[in-house]
Amino acid sequence: MRIMAIDYGDAHTGIAVSDPTGFLAGFTTVIDAYRPDIVAERIALLAREHGAERLVLGHPINMDGTRGPRSEKAQAMRQLLEEATGLPVVLWDERRTTIDAHQILFNSGKNAKKRKKVVDAVAASLILEGYLTYLKNHPEG
Repeated sequence: MRIMAIDYGDAHTGIAVSDPTGFLAGFTTVIDAYRPDIVAERIALLAREHGAERLVLGHPINMDGTRGPRSEKAQAMRQLLEEATGLPVVLWDERRTTIDAHQILFNSGKNAKKRKKVVDAVAASLILEGYLTYLKNHPEG
């Protein structure tokens, strides 16, 4: 099963799609758009293009486990995505993914300008990796 992970942001949204086996991250990209409806439309196009059967949306929960305005935005995006794609959308705890993505890119020698262009796609890959690991350990997922 192909799974698409989404790191939704105000201006940039990272996308990562698994390979057909659902075990590895394959395709990645970044959607540059501010309006949630435009983001949802572009995600729907990518989901169809790549044959995604499930979407995993990063859910920004505060480090102390509470939920704030970013969580509410993710929940609203979940509803938009379900309507735009007809696919199930799983909210996935994304704490630290952007921080980890910056660290990975920094350690690979990317300068700040290059990191900014791809950090959201790397964060989406980390969300996808976490979810795929979960599925391996919980096959009924």
